Order: sequence, then C-alpha cells, then structure tokens
Amino acid sequence: MTLRASRWVLAALAAAGCAASSSARPPQSTPAPTAPAASAQATPAAGQAAADTEANPFPSTYRPLPWAPTLIRNATVMTAAGPTLANASILMSAGRIVAVGPNVVAPAGAVVVDGTGKYVTPGLIDVHSHIGAGASLEGSELDDINEVTNPNTAQVWVEHSVWPQDPQFWLALAGGVTTEQILPGSANLFGGRSVVLKNVPARTVEGMKFPGAPYGLKMACGENPKRVYGARGGPQTRMGNMAGWRAGWIRAQQYREQWAKWRKEGSDPSKRPQRDLQLETLAGALDGRLLVHHHCYRADEMAEVIDMSHEFGYHIASFEHAVEAYKIRDLLAREGICGSMWSDWWGFKMEAYDGIKQNIALMDEAGACTIVHSDDAQGIQRLNQDAAKAMAAGREAGIAVDRDRAIRWITFNPAKALGIDRVTGSLEAGKMADVVLWSGDPFSVYSKAEKVFIDGALIYDRDDPRRQPSSDFTLGNTLELDR
Repeated sequence: MTLRASRWVLAALAAAGCAASSSARPPQSTPAPTAPAASAQATPAAGQAAADTEANPFPSTYRPLPWAPTLIRNATVMTAAGPTLANASILMSAGRIVAVGPNVVAPAGAVVVDGTGKYVTPGLIDVHSHIGAGASLEGSELDDINEVTNPNTAQVWVEHSVWPQDPQFWLALAGGVTTEQILPGSANLFGGRSVVLKNVPARTVEGMKFPGAPYGLKMACGENPKRVYGARGGPQTRMGNMAGWRAGWIRAQQYREQWAKWRKEGSDPSKRPQRDLQLETLAGALDGRLLVHHHCYRADEMAEVIDMSHEFGYHIASFEHAVEAYKIRDLLAREGICGSMWSDWWGFKMEAYDGIKQNIALMDEAGACTIVHSDDAQGIQRLNQDAAKAMAAGREAGIAVDRDRAIRWITFNPAKALGIDRVTGSLEAGKMADVVLWSGDPFSVYSKAEKVFIDGALIYDRDDPRRQPSSDFTLGNTLELDR
C-alpha cells in the first residue's frame, strides 16, 4: 500500500475504534444511539469452542459502528419472511430492525430516506466465497485457499489466510452483499474450517467475524481430490475418496470418545488427552458444532455422502455447487440439506456436464432449501442477477417460481445454511439491520444497490463518494469499478 491512506482504510480504522474519519461517522447533526447494538456482543460462535472444554482462542471482535436511527419509507419491501409489502417502511435503530410495515413512524432525530420507486431487501448472503483468502491480485502470494499437502487438512482454518484489505470485499459490498462465508478450496477431502464474515471494513479478520456464527467444515468430492492427489499417493478414484472420508471420521470418533472418557473419569489434568487440531475440527462436525459444507456435483455421489453422514451421525448443511441436485431433489428436501448452486454454470468439466439451468427452480419446487451462491469474485457482485436468471429459466420450463421465494435464495436460505437465520436473512423486527436499498426491482439487470446498511450503519452509498470504497490497489481505475 502506498503511504497515502485511502478513505476506506481510514474508515476501517474508525470501525476498529482506533482513528477518526468523517466517512465512518453519522452526520454531526444527527445524534448516534448511546447503546451498542445487541449483535455486537463478543460471544464465541457455537462452533468455535475447541473440541475439549477450552474457549476458542480467536473470538469475534466485530463491533458495528454507532449510527442514528434510520427510516426508509415508501419503498417496496421484500422481507424474505412473507409477501412483498408495497409502499412500506423499515425502521432501524441500535443495530436492529425495529419495525417493518405501512405505518412506521420515525423517532425524533432519525435519518429519513425516501424509498419512493425503490426496493428494500435483506442484505445478500453468499455461502460460498473465497475472497480475502484467494485475493484479487492475480498470481500473487495472497492466493491462500488450498493447503495442498494432504488429502485431510481439517486442521487449517481459512480465517488465518483472509486479508481484510482485499478489494473484492468492497466490490461485493457494492453488489449488496452484507455477509459471506469464506471457505477453503476444494483440493482436499477435508479442506479445513470456514469462517462467516460481515462485509465491514476492519484491520483484522477478527474484526469482521459474524458474531455467534458457527464455523463450517469444507469437504470435497469428485474430480478435484482425484486430480490433485492421484499422482501423490491417492486418492485417485471415487472409491478412494470415500475410503479417505470414512477413515477420517473413524479417527474423529475415537478422538471424541477419548475426551468423553476423560471428562467422565473426573478430568484429571495429568491424564488429559493430547489435543489434535485436525481431529478437533472433525469431532466438532460430528457434534454438530461445525456445519458441514460439501463440494459435490453428481447426484450419485451426493447420495453416497448422505449415506456416510448417516453412518457417522452428522448432518450436511449444504452441498456446494450441486449441479445435479435436480435428480435427487426429493431426497435433499427430505434430509433437510440445502443445495448451494450456480444459475447456469455447467459443462466446464465432466462432472458438470449434466448441469441444467432449471436446477435451482426444480429444487425450490420440491420444497428443498435452495440457495444461489457465487464461488466467484465477479459473481458475488451479481447474486441478485443470478437469482433472476434462475427464476427466468424455471418459468421458461413451466415452473411457477414465486418472487417472494426467489428472494430467499440469496437471503434467508443462505442464512439457514450458515446457522444464522435467527438473527439475519429476513426483514423482521429484532433481527440485525442488514438492509439494502435498491434503485429498482432487484431482479432487474438495470437495478443497483444504492445504499447498504450493516447493523443499521450506512456502510455503502452509491450517491455519496465519501461512502464508496476506494483503494490504492485499484490505482487510477476507481471510476471503472463495478458500480
């Protein structure tokens, strides 16, 4: 970075409470609330406790910026919790949504935003991203998403690769994305722990962590582990993949039993089992403290992975990519497993050849948890457009896709897969005020995110240069950023 600090870096310092910046404060004429947002409590995530009884050494230190109560009025509000509300308003205060409906009154001192002709949605959530860990500087040493040293690298935590200054975070923010899960790559059978972040400026990854969000476990099946490890001692077949997973789970079961026995016998410090970071992560997934996100394309492999989950007693939160989910959509619906999918990616390798554009709509029609994800630094900027493409493909095939369900593909359903749907993902009183004001219908290619609020704080404003991300890494091309 050059010696000249960008506005966004100053805002990041302000978010961390270490510097003052006009771009990170509410207008001086508007008083900020004195009480911190309830979402700011630094409680460790459910999946962040170690497999033994020790506390997580890396708790979230995220704190939302203080902001005045804000009312967006006279907008079309897509709540993702029920039907779309015409000519409605939403009130945000102290980091939370206070009220949503047609007759919401602004309190004294509130900032009032006219939403006439515009749309409001929950902040978009991407369950599958590598930004920050696979940073945007191509060919640089900042590409840290795959620990290609062993088929089982469950011991690694992707947060230790995340670079908070990655400009990709800022571009995602301009696309209305307020939360993203950063995952390890898909080279390994067990790729390691994922982390859920709020899309806020911060100096450290701890300052971005979504408070209370469980960690995830990234797994991968199919061609990737075979290709990477086929000439390195294996696995080199799909049956080798399955054997590798089962061996890992068996060791994790034994590890968990050792700790359970030690606790039952009185927790004598001299007999305390040796910690193992790899098995600690896998045991956490068996206990349900870590949510399993499994990269898988083919329907037959997803069915086999489901059988394996029954064998070892864990639940799969989401199959990532899942291009053949439509073939087993009834099974996924019955199992309560989400499918995190692209709108139209297919055919780029053998296991993607049976991908169809109606995949997402067919999943939704079957009542399965349906998600549009990106797995791409460009795609994360256009999740709303991908949802629109999937909706259009379904309608062309005669599938009646409801718009109020489609908005859930990029808001509530991702929150469900990440274990945070009780606090975000829909516009309901009491939830985090992660809100996007769109210039028009969010399913239109012509609409853009005008204002993005995270915990009620205005983090991005397309009409205010002071609240638009800028970076020394974009050099003189800031006017060409995807806005």
